[in-house]
Amino acid sequence: MPPRLVSVVIPTFDAVDTIGEQLQALATQDYVAPFEVVVSDNNSTDGLRDFIDTHPLAGALTLRWVSASQTQGPSHARNVGVEHAHGDFIAFCDADDRVHASWLTQLLMAAEGADLVSGGIETASINAPEVSAWRELKPQADPYSFDSYLPHVMGCNFGVWKSSYQSVGGCDETMCVGEDVDVSWRMQQAGMTFVYEPKALVAYRLRSGLSTMWRQTVSFGVANVDLYSRHRRFGFKRSSFRAVAIELAGLLLLNPLVPQRLTNLPRGKWVAHAGLLVGRIKGSIALRTFYL
Repeated sequence: MPPRLVSVVIPTFDAVDTIGEQLQALATQDYVAPFEVVVSDNNSTDGLRDFIDTHPLAGALTLRWVSASQTQGPSHARNVGVEHAHGDFIAFCDADDRVHASWLTQLLMAAEGADLVSGGIETASINAPEVSAWRELKPQADPYSFDSYLPHVMGCNFGVWKSSYQSVGGCDETMCVGEDVDVSWRMQQAGMTFVYEPKALVAYRLRSGLSTMWRQTVSFGVANVDLYSRHRRFGFKRSSFRAVAIELAGLLLLNPLVPQRLTNLPRGKWVAHAGLLVGRIKGSIALRTFYL
């Protein structure tokens, strides 16, 4: 059964410089049924509310600003956005990315037989070639997953029936990173159905500086430990010692002190992989849970 109304929820913090491109992309969707856009503002300080309230696409997109200021973090912003949504199907995207023209259509076609839909991601069309090489992502045939456990959504691109999302309590507001993976796993653990539709495509904007890439990937690594501590009792396993040893050896042999003409590895890609490992070490210490 098709939804009565689709609500696109954008959890947002200080995104005036990028959200206009996303709103323009939403305005060019080939989805023929009505939908609304809810910008859930998580304490922005850059004039986001005025920007949204006066945006020239406000009418065409049925665009609304809502305050998600009580708790800092994307989980709270997602949950508040869903609470204020008028639709019975929620499509999540981020303020700094750009959805492809058939994004909503493909999400909704896949959602006819599922509680939760994960879409595809590409990095080539929205990032400079040098930056895209750091964490190149392409639409893949199989859903995103850790090798040892269930598939999961990416927070910048997924759809869910509102009733299903709220039945598990939405995103865990104690989590600032990894909440998208956690909620997809909790829904599947509760017996709900997951599908992946790579044609529901989003252009994902990467961090463009080495320092920001480092901080982001370290936070991802810490989040991986948190996810392991929460879900190991359901079957989520850590990597083997052999896999960790191979990863560490690769980082040592291909480090930036070795001339790039010999390694053929972009420095940003090394930083991303090293950041993940350092984050897992930090998380293991902080959470007293060994996960490398």
